[in-house]
Amino acid sequence: MHDKDFPIRATILRGLPAVMTELGGAGSEFLEAYGIEERITAEDEAYISFRLVERILEDAAETLGVPDFGLKMAAQQDPRILGPLAIAMENSSTIGDALTCAGRFLFVLSPALSHEVIEDPDGNAGVVAIHYASSTGASSPQAVDYGLGMVHRIVALVSGGEPYGLRSVQLPHPALASETAYRDFFKTNVLFDRPQAVLRLPRHHLSVPLSGANELLRNIAIDYLEKHFGPAEVPVAELVKEILVGQMGPEQPDLSKVSRILGLHPRRLQRLLVDEGFRFKELVDSARREQAQDLIVNTDLPFSIVADRVGLCEQASLTRAVRRWFGTSPSRLRRMSST
Repeated sequence: MHDKDFPIRATILRGLPAVMTELGGAGSEFLEAYGIEERITAEDEAYISFRLVERILEDAAETLGVPDFGLKMAAQQDPRILGPLAIAMENSSTIGDALTCAGRFLFVLSPALSHEVIEDPDGNAGVVAIHYASSTGASSPQAVDYGLGMVHRIVALVSGGEPYGLRSVQLPHPALASETAYRDFFKTNVLFDRPQAVLRLPRHHLSVPLSGANELLRNIAIDYLEKHFGPAEVPVAELVKEILVGQMGPEQPDLSKVSRILGLHPRRLQRLLVDEGFRFKELVDSARREQAQDLIVNTDLPFSIVADRVGLCEQASLTRAVRRWFGTSPSRLRRMSST
């Protein structure tokens, strides 16, 4: 199945040796076993594999017998590892502006990560949700706990360190530790085995002004981010394709949604794609082809289900598309892969 790796700043593991030592483990030696020297976790320009980070978090939790290890990492991590992004967020005019800024520039930490404010998944008009996700495939539960835990701490930071009315938390995996451990961290109810990782908070909180915000500092930080980490610095077409693969289904992939995830205006995204020699429709077709091939070759799903999974209206549409892509029928493509 789809499983993509991306780079992430090594600072994401800053503090891991100390946490492991405090819990009775050997942190530096643990990292070295994965070929990582502790010193690089203090280097802002060092990158490592996102998938490796996920494996380290899972292995650390298992080695120590500490099922809430991801939460413990989030609890000790300094949100200012985000560097100029943290400065821009802290000096935004409102909580909502700070979250928009985070969604726009989170790729500075890793192009795998996305963060956006969405409508409440429970349908409460007075509530919105902060949705955290990665585009690497099925994220490890420890990495999800760590990531959403960090988002929670960052929102608290820009809210002045005070509780921000968090209504509830939803996680896409079973409880790894006691529900008390989750409640103690988030200070609210936590629900498990939900479709996505979200923090639910009052809609009106988005308009709360940030005390002490300095517009000049914010503009300097944004200018730095745009000049040194603009979208042109990352493979935009590849990021779009990764998002599209995650979107495939009965509803057609939508340019506006992809633009929102990347923090770009749709026209700006289209221009960047053209600069790289791509069109959005071509990437939709490429993502659909990649996912269809995966489902045909690596599963026994009926072709009608495959068609639905890749966003084609009927099996006949899948048959026509597969003939165009591979010069053969879906059934023959599946037989060829099994020989």
